[in-house]
Formats: sequence, structure tokens, C-alpha cells
Amino acid sequence: MSADRWISGFLDAMAAERGAAANTLAAYERDLVHVESWLADQGQDFASASQQDVESYLVDCDVQGLSRATRARRLSALKQLYRFAFEEGFREDNPAVQVSGPGRDKRLPKTLSTEEVDRLLEAASAHGRGKQERQRNTCLMQVLYATGMRVSELVSLPVSAARGDPRMLLVRGKGGKERMVPLSPPARMALAEWLSVRDEQQALAEEKGKPASAFLFPSRGKSGHLTRHAFYMLIKEFAVEAGVSPEKVTPHTLRHAFATHLLANGADLRAIQTLLGHADVATTEIYTHVLEERLKELVLEHHPLAQDASDG
Repeated sequence: MSADRWISGFLDAMAAERGAAANTLAAYERDLVHVESWLADQGQDFASASQQDVESYLVDCDVQGLSRATRARRLSALKQLYRFAFEEGFREDNPAVQVSGPGRDKRLPKTLSTEEVDRLLEAASAHGRGKQERQRNTCLMQVLYATGMRVSELVSLPVSAARGDPRMLLVRGKGGKERMVPLSPPARMALAEWLSVRDEQQALAEEKGKPASAFLFPSRGKSGHLTRHAFYMLIKEFAVEAGVSPEKVTPHTLRHAFATHLLANGADLRAIQTLLGHADVATTEIYTHVLEERLKELVLEHHPLAQDASDG
């Protein structure tokens, strides 16, 4: 079987069985085509490559100066391809299974303090050309911080998800996977107030012959809803008004704040994984630095020997 058939078969399986998103599939394809080209230069292909070939490929990537994250991602793609090939009977072994990767740089995500988030929420409620915009902005920020949603999930929320004063929102995440996220009382209130205003706007639009929008945050643009870019620019304006450095404020930092603040207050890592929509708890584990700090504080505050040392 040709290398192209290996890659196309693997991508079809990822799309069908795991619901992989188009961007994910494109990234896998780029990485695997690169490996395929390298193997061909060595007179090898996916069917004949050995564990030594896989290791040599990674060494070559290192020599080229590729980052640890890129090398780790390419090895991950290769491991998954060979797992697929083994399961499909294309090979009787998996030459990548025992290859250990370079690992990823554990960069801590930028986050915000609870005081900074409070200032951002306050700025959002005061920002806008009129009451309608202010209520929309309040709703956007309250729901984002209350749920930890990805910005793409937030701006594309269907209005049907908000009907009936819900205590939980149904969110469609990556790969079409759905999850339920709870709403805080302030978020529920902001949602109800915005929904009332939004419905009035839509009724007026329909009277003028315009079609009703299916989205909670409708827009006249091509997508039909507020875009990620528009919200990104909005949140920067909130930061300026709140006196928080705009460099550290993005929709994604609110997601990080949601996770770190929950952990700092005793939430379980698995629960946070579910709320964030992470497929693997390993992705969520980057937040454990918060947990470690809290545990250190607990020991210093409550361990008798720590107290004796401080008294001395």
C-alpha cells in the first residue's frame, strides 16, 4: 500500500471514529507528509520503517532546530498512524510504540487574578454605545467566565440553548462533542436580561422582513453571529477600561482563569477536564501548578513543625 493510502486511510478513520476537526486533520496530514518525505529520502516508507528509523527521524528534526513541541507533535501523529496501521493489519508491529518523545515545554498559561476578573466584568457592564450593547457585553463576559468555554463555542451559541432560564448550558465543542456546563447566578441573570433585549431586537428586524437569527449573539456578518475577532477586540477594550494590561487579556485567558480559580478553591481536576471539554486529562494537568501552590500553603499554615519553625 502506498504512503498516500496510509495517510488518507488514517485521516478518514480519525474523522469518522473520533470526529476530528478539519484543522486537526490538516495538522496530522502536514506532519505525516513530512515524515513520509524523510523516509523516502532514506529509501524507506511507512511499511518498512523500523524503530531506529523513527528515532533517527526525530534526531534529524532536532538537528534542523525544530522546537520540542513540534517534535512531540510529529511523534504523536506517527504513533497514532502506526496504531491505526497495526489495528488494520497493515503491519504486524508498531515501530513507534516504544519511542519516547522530547516532551513539551511546560509553559504555564497566562491567567488573571479574581480581582482582575471582577474589574473586567465591571468594565464590560459599563462598555457600549447603549443599554443593549452593555447588556450583551455583560452577558458575554459573565457566561465566558462562568463556564470556561472556548471563544468559538461562546460566540456561536444557538439561542435555543439559552431558553427557559437554564441552570446548565449545552455546548458543542471540538469534533462536535457535546458537554453540559453549569451557569453561575450572575451569568444566569445576565443571560436572561440579554435574551429579553435580543428578542426585542429580533422582533423589530423580522417586522422589516429580515430573517430571524438562530444565534444567541447575532450579527449582520457572513457567519450570522459575533465573530471571534470582534470579541477579541472587545475584550481588549474592556481591559483598558478596567486598568488591566491588555497584553495579558484574551478570551483564552478567561478560560484559564476559570480553570485556575476553580482549582484554587478545591475543584477536582477530572471535573475541570469535563467542564473545559478536554479529551485527555493530560491537557488539563498544566493547571496543577495552582494545586501545588495551594498544597504548599496548607502545609505551611497547618503543619505543626512549620508553625514551630515560624515561631522560632
